[in-house]
Amino acid sequence: MTAELIIEGAQLRTQLPGHDVAAPQSVAIAGGRILAVGAPDEIADAFRGTATRIDDASGRTLTPGLIDAHLHPIQGVELTQGIDLGGIGDRRAMLDALRGEAARVRRETSGGWVRAWNLDYAAFGGEALSASMIDDAVDGLPAIIFFFDYHTALASSEGLRLAGITGARSFEDSSEVVVDGSGRPTGELREDSAYAPILAILPELSRDETLASAREILAGMRRSGLTGGTIMDGNSGTLDLLEALDSSGTGLPVRIVSAMDVKPTATAEDRATIAAQRDRAGARWRGGVIKLYADGVIDTGAGWLYEADVDGQGLAGFWGDQAEFVRAVQEFTEAGFQIATHAIGDRAVGETITAYETVGSRAQGRAVHRIEHLECLNPADVARLAVNGITASMQLPHLQWRIADGSDEWARRLGPARAAQGWNAGSVLRAGVPLALGSDWPIADLDARFGLAWSVLRRHPGDRDGFVYEPGERLTNAEALHGYTRGAAIAQGDDDLGVIRAGARADLALWSADPTLVDGDDLIGLPVEATYLDGERLDNAA
Repeated sequence: MTAELIIEGAQLRTQLPGHDVAAPQSVAIAGGRILAVGAPDEIADAFRGTATRIDDASGRTLTPGLIDAHLHPIQGVELTQGIDLGGIGDRRAMLDALRGEAARVRRETSGGWVRAWNLDYAAFGGEALSASMIDDAVDGLPAIIFFFDYHTALASSEGLRLAGITGARSFEDSSEVVVDGSGRPTGELREDSAYAPILAILPELSRDETLASAREILAGMRRSGLTGGTIMDGNSGTLDLLEALDSSGTGLPVRIVSAMDVKPTATAEDRATIAAQRDRAGARWRGGVIKLYADGVIDTGAGWLYEADVDGQGLAGFWGDQAEFVRAVQEFTEAGFQIATHAIGDRAVGETITAYETVGSRAQGRAVHRIEHLECLNPADVARLAVNGITASMQLPHLQWRIADGSDEWARRLGPARAAQGWNAGSVLRAGVPLALGSDWPIADLDARFGLAWSVLRRHPGDRDGFVYEPGERLTNAEALHGYTRGAAIAQGDDDLGVIRAGARADLALWSADPTLVDGDDLIGLPVEATYLDGERLDNAA
């Protein structure tokens, strides 16, 4: 065949063991796939035609396009409305930010809400959350503030009133409306069933606004070398939006696999509707994955642990009856889905492995089931992950919310011994567990270089004297890149992604220097000059 495109003279990081060579190589592409990889003169002789475009990549490094193994770009459109409180670690600064936003809302809207997101638990210094803490700052307006993990929200008194949240409620999952000694809601809402009544009354973006915002977010992924990702919060509406984006203009700007959420509240009819959409797909997106939940988050006592945290919490899973969780795994495995389960606490991970072992760890024709987050792992369960070939899908930028002295809520609740096993990606990889890496955006920065840097540094990039969390768990640059390319591709069942070889999709990233060789602190600013999706080039602004 004659190549439509030849990327000529690059240093390659193919993600094929033993295939990377020191000499520059060329990649021939046609029909959205790689035809061949080899020496520049050999590729030119075999595949260059009169209409072949030549992209000179001399002095640069070509890798597979990166894949964010866990992100929430569609849900993030809704949840990132309002002000970003990221980087604010004390209450005074938070209240100042809320005052400014409340003033804007009063000035520009009628009956509007104060909305904020990405708040660190550290801003409250371990004090119990209460609407009274923010009521004055939001000037009596209805308000909803999401913490960085979106597992906890704080509502103002007016927000609670408008949503009709007047006391404790019973849920089929581990969600909780936190109440005081008199039974009145404090304003703290744990897990999404608890804050769903507020989401239900918030002003909604129009469909066109949602599509435009989603396209902008997805297109922005390309700037850091991402050409794909796995959405971990989907529903029928998510698939509808992906279908609309893919069928308009130039199509989706990245390749997407979308899971569909199944919670304990899902009825038999709900599940049947979800199962019927297993094979929905487009040119650059597909479904076929189910997202389940085994627990909440450790920071609020909702992470499921083998032993209670220091506050005596963490002994319950997300499902009221764990047998129902196992039945859900079985139901959707038999229906032909891959399962991805949110499991943060060590027992949540262990129970999820047991469920996979009980019903079978993969559906016919699908990738092995996977587990998301794995923030706290029992060493015995690391071995079980390896034996079963279950992918550990981890988000190492979450380390950024830890505090060196262990006073952050996550480490405080676990205690020093268990906290020292946090996000132990190095141990996972050395044990032979498949590892995929991602951001969990909007919980952490969508820029993949940020994730790469945290994976190899385990401290704040750029702070060379900063505290390193569990230095023995650091990954090499090459291991981190593999987690964002081949590891993420295998996790979602795509053998023709995350690799540079004949027959693979031509989803690629062109770097100004080799990301496997630069200093970890320099990864953040390492330019990605261009990305290719199906062989179509998109240049990044200098």
